[in-house]
Amino acid sequence: MFAWILIGLISGWLAGKILNGNGYGMMADIGLGLLGGIVGGMIFEVLGVRAHNFIGAILMSTAGATALVIATRIIRDEI
Repeated sequence: MFAWILIGLISGWLAGKILNGNGYGMMADIGLGLLGGIVGGMIFEVLGVRAHNFIGAILMSTAGATALVIATRIIRDEI
């Protein structure tokens, strides 16, 4: 559970930095990172890719969190 929170925190922060924003706050970034892990897992599962280590999990989760941040910005009409 601690590893999931750590991965969520790192990937949420990275997604905010990738998209040139300040993020949505620490709790929202963790939430986006955790949800991003799920979304990233589904995306990469379709592609046949799996994370076998901590770095791979962060990269996969960051990709999903970035997709979620883009989607929320589109929905909120910020793009």
